[in-house]
Amino acid sequence: MNVLHVLFKVDGTEYAMPAADVVQMESFTGATPVPGAPTHVAGLVQVRGRVIPVVDARVRFGLPAGTQSLDSRVVVGQLGERTVGLLVDSAREVLKLDPRTIQPPPPMVVEGAKGFVKAVAQVGPRLVMLIDFPRVVGEEAADVDGQR
Repeated sequence: MNVLHVLFKVDGTEYAMPAADVVQMESFTGATPVPGAPTHVAGLVQVRGRVIPVVDARVRFGLPAGTQSLDSRVVVGQLGERTVGLLVDSAREVLKLDPRTIQPPPPMVVEGAKGFVKAVAQVGPRLVMLIDFPRVVGEEAADVDGQR
């Protein structure tokens, strides 16, 4: 059975996460910085009346910070009781991925990606990295919420 995924780009690379984990996607107009937050936490944004932390995917993945554009999006995901945003360069596509096209990433990728990439899917000529959303945003979200 094919599973719906939300695709997004960070520094030209395509990433995906299950659509079931995505609450919504928002245009990014800036975040309110949080003093003392880790560098990859872009700050706080308001989404549908809720204040949520936003993790900058570029900084989290060890890439140079990008300039925000009209394409910049916050992919809002749900982690249990917590709602967390992931700032990405663009997010426009929703795609059904066949589980048979999804493979574990090569060991070298696993080490270099700090566990952020949990699988790789082949979509025609494209390779899409499936992220471990809780690992990318999880622990840091707890810091911002003050629940350690």
